[in-house]
Amino acid sequence: MDTQKFVLFLIFSTSMLFLWDAWQKEQNPSPPAAVETQEAAGESSSVRRQEGTPVPGEKLVSTQPGKGEPSAENAAPVRASGKLESGEKVVVKTDLVVAEIDTAGGDLRQLELLNHPDKEDKNKPFALLQSQYDHVYVAQSGLIGEGLPSHKTRYTVESRTYNLAEGQDKIEVRLVAPAADGMQVAKIYTFHRGSYLIDVSFEVANQGTAAIQPFSYFQMLRDSKPPVGSVFMIPTYTGAALYTEEEKFKKIEFSALDKGNASYPKNADNGWIAMLQHYFLTAWLPKDKLPREYYAKRLGENEYTAGVIVPVGQIEPGNTKTVTVPLYAGPEEQSKLAAVAPGLDLTVDYGWLTVIGAPLFWLLSFYHSWTGNWGVAIILLTMSVKLAFFPLSAAGYRSMAKLRVVTPKLQRLREQHGNDRERMHQAMMDFYKTEKINPMGGCLPIVVQIPVFISLYWVLLASVELRYAPFALWIEDMSSPDPYYVLPVIMGISMYVQSKLSPPATDPIQAKVMQIMPFAFSIFFFFFPAGLVLYSLVNNVLSIAQQWQITRMIERSAAKSNTPATKKK
Repeated sequence: MDTQKFVLFLIFSTSMLFLWDAWQKEQNPSPPAAVETQEAAGESSSVRRQEGTPVPGEKLVSTQPGKGEPSAENAAPVRASGKLESGEKVVVKTDLVVAEIDTAGGDLRQLELLNHPDKEDKNKPFALLQSQYDHVYVAQSGLIGEGLPSHKTRYTVESRTYNLAEGQDKIEVRLVAPAADGMQVAKIYTFHRGSYLIDVSFEVANQGTAAIQPFSYFQMLRDSKPPVGSVFMIPTYTGAALYTEEEKFKKIEFSALDKGNASYPKNADNGWIAMLQHYFLTAWLPKDKLPREYYAKRLGENEYTAGVIVPVGQIEPGNTKTVTVPLYAGPEEQSKLAAVAPGLDLTVDYGWLTVIGAPLFWLLSFYHSWTGNWGVAIILLTMSVKLAFFPLSAAGYRSMAKLRVVTPKLQRLREQHGNDRERMHQAMMDFYKTEKINPMGGCLPIVVQIPVFISLYWVLLASVELRYAPFALWIEDMSSPDPYYVLPVIMGISMYVQSKLSPPATDPIQAKVMQIMPFAFSIFFFFFPAGLVLYSLVNNVLSIAQQWQITRMIERSAAKSNTPATKKK
């Protein structure tokens, strides 16, 4: 296989890899279910429910064998498939979010992020949580125990609107459940200034005559609908994820929940559970050293839940206890997630080349902190990567330049041996050996650089920091395609120029393919985010400058060695 064919194969195979991966994540729907699924085999029959609500008085068993810590094994609270019930709406406004809490269950039904515009209408804030007719994604919580409120309970609240006032650091929204069996429970949401963390607490007052030992659960309920975008702009994962210190980051795919074969650690005293999508996530973050049980379930057709159960502790008569689990609901800002909880930064998925992608993003962020413009930061990052691979690229371009010089001789060899491919191949190998040319010399440097380029691809696509980040002139969003297709067209022109610097193809069909490629890739890049196209364009321009200089030097040297005076010597 000659150099041109090998390069062509690499380009198309890499492009097809991107396309196939993105298409799979966009087009892989969950298989429909004919009936409501039962609990997985091996679960206790005591947790099989028709209505899916927590069963009061379930037997409590230990999640930490030998430690005596109580838990609600297999008591994961779920709900039957169907429309969420509605009650009164409580609206909370802070400097970062507008939240809507429903008194029916005390669910967090709507959460708009004020600093992140909607993808379809930038004049509206992006709604991470919502309960629309075609999309459900809400945060629910409740208690497990006799007479205790769940996400089916109707709460009462003093006010319908809460606003974070100037100089105020937090807002508390207190929802009160109906008293039952001597238990008085309040569900408290605490919103903080400058933070996407929301503390969700249950305050349980035991006004009865016997001690109680309730458990609390905190879950996300959502369908599998991916966020809005094209197939090229949704390369990242949509689904549940879990982190523990022992097993680290683990995805819980909806497809695995459909099949009933999802595998994940259920009992621990650390970690968190989350729902992920492109650019954003929600995660329940129990305090470390607190026993907990994680769960993830398929509730019905296109309806899933993932959550955690934590003990409230024993409450003696006349005493009150409070359990609090923070909810992070916001953007995947990589510089801040690690400080929120250990391992939370792993939710930013760079695919199988995270070890390369993470340093690249760090360098990109450094350039942004210096320039204040993500487009300029991409240009500087591209220059840095190009500089790091300069010696390797130079070796490849020298090999290609030498092939370009001897192409007429190779063409004559092809003509001499006609259809005798074996003799032609042997003659070409002898020719390469005589001329001291490695026909694969221009390909190996490309192979080495491919992992870096793929990593950079994921970095630019997974970074929420580029969402609605302006560059210059008409480019107002680095995460969206160029609205006027200027960058893709210039990108195609740069590919055409680069093809002219490469050794000409001796095969007629291959030559035609090489001529079509710049046009085809221009169309291909019409659908790519502007940040990616900018990176590719800058990389091509730098490659053209380097290749042109090396080619000119090689051709001058070859011309000088072929002059009559030189030959005479």
